[in-house]
Amino acid sequence: MTTIPITLGTAGILGIFYVVISLRVTAARWKTKVSVGEDTAQPASFGTESAVSPLRIAIRSHANFAEYVPIALILLGGIEAAGANRALCLILAAMLILGRAAHPIGMARKAPNPFRAGGAMLTWIMIGVTSVVALVIAL
Repeated sequence: MTTIPITLGTAGILGIFYVVISLRVTAARWKTKVSVGEDTAQPASFGTESAVSPLRIAIRSHANFAEYVPIALILLGGIEAAGANRALCLILAAMLILGRAAHPIGMARKAPNPFRAGGAMLTWIMIGVTSVVALVIAL
């Protein structure tokens, strides 16, 4: 049986992050008394992020996590199962964890924001590198 402990551990950590981010959405919904959707439809331009409602920030943090983490974990699990270098898998896992931890911290802060930007960049780089490794292994 093939085991993928790095991916499993990463998924466990990110699962806890997901629960915390989900609870932030629930708390913001209770506070604003908005059970479905957002409490505002106004977009936020760069530099005005702090004026955006906490509910909208919580929703987008949650959605962003849900958009990026599945493909990252699929790729990480795939290369780990295919026998990719353990150190490389650990580095990629750490990049994903750090990126996904930093991004929601920065969501409510004004641009330029190193947490939000850094979190996004770490996630994109991790997915990009893991995708290339997956293609090299597959070919």
